[in-house]
Amino acid sequence: MDKLVIDGGIPLTGSIEVSGSKNAALPILFAAILASDSVTFSNVPDLRDIHTTLKLLQMLGCACEYADGKACITPGTLLPEAPYELVSTMRASVLCLGPLLARIGRARVALPGGCAIGARPVDQHLKGLEQMGARFDLEEGYILGRCRKLKGAHVTFDMPTVGGTENLLMAAVLAEGETILENAAREPEVVDLANFLLACGARIQGQGSSCIRIQGVSELRGAPYAIMPDRIEAGTFLVAAGITGGELLVRNCPFKELEAVILKLRDMGMEITATPEGVLARCACPLRGTDLKTQPYPGFPTDMQAQVMALMCSAQGASVVEESIFENRFMHVQELVRMGAQIKISGHTAMVRGVSQLAGAPVMASDLRASASLVLAGLAARGTTHVRRIYHLDRGYERIENKLNAVGARIRREKE
Repeated sequence: MDKLVIDGGIPLTGSIEVSGSKNAALPILFAAILASDSVTFSNVPDLRDIHTTLKLLQMLGCACEYADGKACITPGTLLPEAPYELVSTMRASVLCLGPLLARIGRARVALPGGCAIGARPVDQHLKGLEQMGARFDLEEGYILGRCRKLKGAHVTFDMPTVGGTENLLMAAVLAEGETILENAAREPEVVDLANFLLACGARIQGQGSSCIRIQGVSELRGAPYAIMPDRIEAGTFLVAAGITGGELLVRNCPFKELEAVILKLRDMGMEITATPEGVLARCACPLRGTDLKTQPYPGFPTDMQAQVMALMCSAQGASVVEESIFENRFMHVQELVRMGAQIKISGHTAMVRGVSQLAGAPVMASDLRASASLVLAGLAARGTTHVRRIYHLDRGYERIENKLNAVGARIRREKE
């Protein structure tokens, strides 16, 4: 098992590139199941979750190739089984459910795993697919789904769900008739999925709003498609500039999609400017505390909560963070406290009082975004930080230590 060893206290300066979005790429790769011929993708990040997805697609009957950020997927004779050994390591595996039911009318998918940040049930996925004509049983930890032919339906989600919206969107493009998704997720990654399906011949309206309309078609054709840049990686790099007192030009940065994050970073005193070359982020004055509440898009993303909390630890005054999306997403707090942070938790709220200097310490990552927050804290801390269990980090950040070292960080990867 690897760890990162970080010598902190160095301002980061220079240009840093954002990779393709993991959260957009995963559903889009599964959507290739829906096509009748080969699909080619570019800007696909080289991540553990991507390779897990490609391995699962191969087990489902798709031929897959990946090299240098490009993937080619050719659906063959499709099989219905997504085994526990793969699904348990990556929650997004459940996104093969809708495409399999749409293409072959059956699916046997293990209940999903992933980061231990909350329950995140799939009941909204199953409820919507049942309205479209699917029937489900639970057997030995597997979801067994069957249908003759999915039919359009008017589905209203109990709450906005990104995975549920994506699963039903993929199922609906080959269903008979019209499907309406009400209270749908508005995240940019959902829009990217819809744009890919449109490129393949789907008929979709309203993506990016809370009401999406899909007219089913008989077939989707393959098409080339470039995955959108990763807004969470981009946001992490913006925070890296602020927490180290440096200046970074973040290239391929989705500025509009990061509006809620950028507004908070500006509230804290950072200067963030869109330029033709990228987004320039720097810290020209002492950081100050702020308050935030995580919300579905276009609100502040839960996937940036841990990183911005790390920034708050070095800001002047007090900050309050309310986590409204996941019930167990403060596991990074105890590790930040080990580095000298002053944070108290009350229910779903964390109260942060800034300190003058964090101190390097051995810390352990509990999930993907917690890993990123500990790396950021290590970059700012006095002394050396050892971040353990970074396999979480490798699920969502492409060679992050190489990118950060190129702009002045001192990070090395070591075996435990």
